Amino acid sequence: MNLKRIVNRQSVNKFSICYGRFISPHLRNGYRDVSTVSVCAPASSNFDGSQLPQNRHCTIFSSYLHSASASASQPDLKPQFSSSAPKLDSDDSGGDGTTNEFLSRFAWIMRKKLSEAYPECDKPTVDGMLLVIVDKVVYEMEKGNLDQMLGSDISSEEFSEDLWRTVWEVSNSVVEDMEKERKKEKMKHFLQDEEVKEMCRFAGEIGLQGNMLRELRFKWAREKMEEADFYEGLKRLREEEEQQQEERGQGKAEAEGETTTGEETLVTEEGEEAKVVDLPKRHGKIKYKIYGLDLSDSKWGQVADKVHKAGEAIWPQEPKPISGKCKLVAEKILSLKMEDDPSSLLAEYKELQEPRKVDWIALLDQLKEQNSNLHLKIAEHLLSETSFQANIRDYSNLIAAHAEENCVEDAERILQKMKDNSILPDILTAKTLALMYSKAGDMDKARQAFETYSSHGFKPDTKVYNSMIMAYVKAGRPDLGEELLRRDMEITEIVTEETIMALLASFSKLGDAAGAGRISSTMTFVGIKDTLESYTLLIEAFARAGDVKKARNNFDHMMKTGLKPDDRCTASIIAAYEKRNMLDEALDLLLKLEGDVGFELGVATYTVMIDWLGKMGLIDEVEQLLGKIANLGEAYPLKIQVILCDMYARAKMEKKALQALGVLEAKKEQLGANDFERVIRGLLDGEFGEEAKRIEKMMLAQGHTQSESLKIALATKVALKFNRTFRRT
Repeated sequence: MNLKRIVNRQSVNKFSICYGRFISPHLRNGYRDVSTVSVCAPASSNFDGSQLPQNRHCTIFSSYLHSASASASQPDLKPQFSSSAPKLDSDDSGGDGTTNEFLSRFAWIMRKKLSEAYPECDKPTVDGMLLVIVDKVVYEMEKGNLDQMLGSDISSEEFSEDLWRTVWEVSNSVVEDMEKERKKEKMKHFLQDEEVKEMCRFAGEIGLQGNMLRELRFKWAREKMEEADFYEGLKRLREEEEQQQEERGQGKAEAEGETTTGEETLVTEEGEEAKVVDLPKRHGKIKYKIYGLDLSDSKWGQVADKVHKAGEAIWPQEPKPISGKCKLVAEKILSLKMEDDPSSLLAEYKELQEPRKVDWIALLDQLKEQNSNLHLKIAEHLLSETSFQANIRDYSNLIAAHAEENCVEDAERILQKMKDNSILPDILTAKTLALMYSKAGDMDKARQAFETYSSHGFKPDTKVYNSMIMAYVKAGRPDLGEELLRRDMEITEIVTEETIMALLASFSKLGDAAGAGRISSTMTFVGIKDTLESYTLLIEAFARAGDVKKARNNFDHMMKTGLKPDDRCTASIIAAYEKRNMLDEALDLLLKLEGDVGFELGVATYTVMIDWLGKMGLIDEVEQLLGKIANLGEAYPLKIQVILCDMYARAKMEKKALQALGVLEAKKEQLGANDFERVIRGLLDGEFGEEAKRIEKMMLAQGHTQSESLKIALATKVALKFNRTFRRT
């Protein structure tokens, strides 16, 4: 509102007259002091009233200004305005802090409006105008009739009605700002309310985050604040009503000498009944909703109870503290040895502690940290303990622990106890048994456990299937592993590349070219790329089977794919030629490899060539190849020593034969049955009968079995020796 229009020239003249009348004569000379009155920012309430003129009205204003430091501790007495005009209720006992803040804000806004309306006026004039307006507002506030300032009588005396309407608007805006700040400060308290925090935690647990959770928190805090304000207002109304009833009752007793009837209604001086104000009672149940979900429904309470009961089996329970004599018994249990009987100590521990299962588990955990073997022994003993409440998982965990340590007998003993207690092995126990028997090489029990495992209708398990196939491979039965592999398509897809390569190697070692070919096709079917290792194993399988043509075809196909043969792969194809005694073809291949890919012979290829030439009796050529191996800086492999012993013995080169035989005797643990038979046959052919008998005894001592052909050869040599002796006599 334009104050130039509100405060007309006549009003300004009246203001000047009033201003001159208000200032006492002894202060006229100190006009500069009056003009220096400053109005603080709204956030401050520190007015200094020492510079104000000390007349009737200004004294009131100064008293309000100086009361900030004396009575700012009662913030509840705040300005309140009616719908028609601003009011500020204040009693004599407090409220000066709130009043000072109101006057500070009011003076700040009115100074700005006066400065905008009268830009030509200097600061002392504006200060004077502001002083009179504030003085009048304080005067009317003290009288309690600020709402009557809009009347024609007051406006005609000093200022216009529009001016005081402006005062009313500014006052309302100041009160609104103060109320907003009060609510803001109060809101901070309710944001930290425990009930609001609990609702926020619940909302966070069900997935509410970010801005949505923040808005809900402010919403719940605001509702909590409104509820608190509501009940606070009811309480204040009740207190006021009770006070009025007491005053009316005392006045009526003094005037008429009568007492109140004690009823819930009181009769006022005019004869009207006043109702007793009481706090309202809540009807129905509390409604608590989140986005349409009514969480106040009784079914959610039932759900919470069920969740709590179900969670008792999952939530970890704390074991009982151990103290006194029970602690000494527990220490004795922990210090037991494997050969000691723990029955008496466990019984004493049970009597003193009265343990639950969680207490037994805590004791077992301590044992496991100190002595794992003793832990398994006591755990097995506790399976029959009533307070331990052993279930199927306790049995299966103990079986798995023994299986991990390869203790098959202990695991089978626990399994038997499990069956004696009418507990059937579940799928996890069957899986553990299958893995254990597969690792131990007991194929019959492994297959039985595997069939039990399969009968539960489980989905293919990579670990179990690969373990079973590897067990067949170790047992020398790759055909059974292949049968398991081809049971269905899902099994083929989950078997690892390592397992398939083990099957291929097993077929290759047995010389089963057909089986090796099928596994190679399976590799292509499941998407396993052929490697140098797979080609080498396939070539070895065909070489052992004597199929030189297929071995060479696979070798050429490998070369076309860009793979370069290594020493082992080349030795395999040369061994295939050696089976058919195709020396020329073998030499041509070696020359081609040396020219095309720069291949250099290694120990493996030299070993095959030495074996081939040794069987042919080409001793000089063999010794030349031995020199090339020496030039490579490699030690002779054990197979070469077997070849040399056989070759020199057949050639009846006693010194070199015995030298090679001495090397073999020093490494007898590394010799296989085939190596022993070859050495014995060579010694027999070279008429080294005593050495042959010694090597035979060594072979039997190592646990190897003689072939029938070797037994016949030894018997024949003994018979021939007996005939020679008889003829000499």
